[in-house]
Amino acid sequence: MRDAESIYREYAVPVYRFAYTLTGNADAAEELTQDTFCEAVRCLHRYDGSCKLLTWLCQIARHRWYDTLKKRRRYTDTPPDETLTDPAPGPQQLAESGEEVRRLYRYIHELPAQEKELVLLRILAQLPFAEIAAILGCSENAARVKYHRARQKLKERMEQDG
Repeated sequence: MRDAESIYREYAVPVYRFAYTLTGNADAAEELTQDTFCEAVRCLHRYDGSCKLLTWLCQIARHRWYDTLKKRRRYTDTPPDETLTDPAPGPQQLAESGEEVRRLYRYIHELPAQEKELVLLRILAQLPFAEIAAILGCSENAARVKYHRARQKLKERMEQDG
């Protein structure tokens, strides 16, 4: 097994991208990434190689994020969907993208949480369906079908708004 530092160097960016898809916030994504690697180091002995290391790390990140959301719900009256909403893309994204892309990202963030996560995993993290399925705990075919349905919703919404 490789050492923790080399694992961090290789996977920090993809895990951060995944964390950003969950949180919609750069600071929260950075914190979640660090928390994920701390947990991974602590539990590295449990990694059995049955999935890719990135998939295992993303599963840890996802579980840590949902734990965070559960704790927040206990202490606030904020509905969980509000904590997941990203109000707008960052400044660099706005500069690089046109109005249509900004609208698309806004519509993506309006999707139900699981559909939003799936679309962002595919688009931003550029993960294959097999890894997305492992992260979401469903079959690869189910991930493909859900992704297709989410894309259809986005297409219909874009057509509605012209």
